[in-house]
Amino acid sequence: MSATIQFSRGIDEETIPDVRLTRSKDGSSGTATFRFENPKVLNAESNQEVTGMYLIDEEGIISTQDVKGKFVNGQPTALEAVHYMQSEEEWDRFMRFMERYAEEHGLEFSKS
Repeated sequence: MSATIQFSRGIDEETIPDVRLTRSKDGSSGTATFRFENPKVLNAESNQEVTGMYLIDEEGIISTQDVKGKFVNGQPTALEAVHYMQSEEEWDRFMRFMERYAEEHGLEFSKS
């Protein structure tokens, strides 16, 4: 099974996001902020409802409902989703997903 991101269950998002990670000094919590410019789900022809962001891989589903649209002149142009991790286990699970997703989509990690 491949690692995919969906905004509407069953419809894979093809747009590759910009992902920003923050983590507390003690490693007990963290945040991943995803920004999708012109995602497929916002395309007028897609006619899909955004119900959340679902990160799906062989281990299961990680989901967040914290998804916001960005608009320019009344037209949707981007989606921003935030996933909060409240434990080291959640952080590790998220990182396993991201490693699979990055490998399949040719992404690389760079520290700021």
